[in-house]
Amino acid sequence: MKTFLNYLLIITFVVSAFHQLNAQTDPAIERIIEAGKTDNQAMQHLDILSNRFGGRLVGSDAYENAADWAASKFREWGMEVEMDEAGSVPVGFNRGPWFGRMMGEESMHLHFVTPSYTSGTKGVQRGHVLAEPKTRAEFERMKGSLKGAWVLITGKSNGFPIDYSEMADIKRDSIISANETAASKKSTPNSSKTSQPEYKPADEPALFYREMKEAGILGIIQSAPVPLVALYDRKNIGNMTFENLPSTPDIKLEEHQYDIIYQMVKERRQVILEFDIRNHFKPGPVKYHNVIGIIRGSEFPDEYVIMGGHLDAFDVATGGVDNGSGASPSMEAARLIMQSGVKPKRTILVCLWAAEEFGLLGSQSWIDRNKEKLPRISNMFNRDSGPLAPTSISVSEAMWNDMEDICKPLASINTDYPFILKKREARARPLKAWGTDSGPFAVEGVPTMSFGLEDVKGLNFSYMEIWHTERDTYDKSIAVYQEHAAIVTAVVVYGIANLGHLLPRDGYYLNE
Repeated sequence: MKTFLNYLLIITFVVSAFHQLNAQTDPAIERIIEAGKTDNQAMQHLDILSNRFGGRLVGSDAYENAADWAASKFREWGMEVEMDEAGSVPVGFNRGPWFGRMMGEESMHLHFVTPSYTSGTKGVQRGHVLAEPKTRAEFERMKGSLKGAWVLITGKSNGFPIDYSEMADIKRDSIISANETAASKKSTPNSSKTSQPEYKPADEPALFYREMKEAGILGIIQSAPVPLVALYDRKNIGNMTFENLPSTPDIKLEEHQYDIIYQMVKERRQVILEFDIRNHFKPGPVKYHNVIGIIRGSEFPDEYVIMGGHLDAFDVATGGVDNGSGASPSMEAARLIMQSGVKPKRTILVCLWAAEEFGLLGSQSWIDRNKEKLPRISNMFNRDSGPLAPTSISVSEAMWNDMEDICKPLASINTDYPFILKKREARARPLKAWGTDSGPFAVEGVPTMSFGLEDVKGLNFSYMEIWHTERDTYDKSIAVYQEHAAIVTAVVVYGIANLGHLLPRDGYYLNE
């Protein structure tokens, strides 16, 4: 009996050792890593997204072209593809080139942007410059000179245009009225001669916007911090039609140049500005789609692992970082898995989300239409934090053993990028989505483990320097990190998809 037990222990040990060795030397993993090290195409995908299509704003030709191209690549690699209609915008928008210059006593080329879905100029337009009126009396005094003028407005740009909606007009009218009432009270003699605080009118940029527009201004100009940010007309886009498009350019001018021009205007010196802004619209509605590449599972086709990032990008730059740095490694991870020739046990969805920049619309739409799939998702991987190297992942206790085995091969990719597992404490399920496409999944209780990212080589990357600015270009992505991210993502996603079971959710969220 003792001999039999010893024999059984030896067999158990050998089988266990074999499984551990097999987990580390899976030929598919070896092929993924080898292809990722010798023929990594992550930056080629990014080159096409950023430099051939450019800024991929929802509603633009660039977005539609990028979506069609990504779908064609998935098909080329042998994947199924779903062009998942997620919504529409009432009109489309395409940004052309723009330039501006100051003329007159002094001259300089102007550094500026305009938000998306705002008006361009009618060709090259040249005009004098005025500071906006802040009281009714000021407006009446200068209204005759507003025709053909560029108007400097107050405030600092946050990237969004001035709100010209009906509600905004009501707000401005109330401020104008309140200012006039307060000013009239101050001008009334005070018999008690008690001291009163100095009256300061409430301010609102473009306070007389409607009246200035009716007077014939060429456009408004607001001071903007560097680097320049240009977002979109979120307040008015829902009510746009091709018949009521915006008609007054909304220029965000570099703050240093703005200050120079403002001082010259204040001194009543001659300032002439010339702009050519080619912001173009197209009739809508314009539908937008999530692009979903599908690697169908061989044993559990109705269970899923999701990886991806958003495909759309603001168009003042080319979306090289936000979020080309998420979409392109996800695409490359899919290519590497397909090239390895394996069939994972469960389905991998490679999701390039639409309209993230418009409020997570693409991912939320998918969730709303696929509620039945949510309990069967092992994890939703979302890359949207910049082109850095994945060096860790935080794992719940219930997932630890599975993830430890899955992540073992990562150490063999590149010794410059150590990879560690960290303990993840359970936390409350969020009630509101955070600001990227994993947010709506977390609200629904889907695990959203993501990689910890580091600037391992100390390349001085700053995400906030780039985020939503004119600097979000291809050259700001870091090739060695992007390529490494594609390999790590492919290995981990394939490993989770190839488990004999879904990753357990116990202890991922509190009380669940």
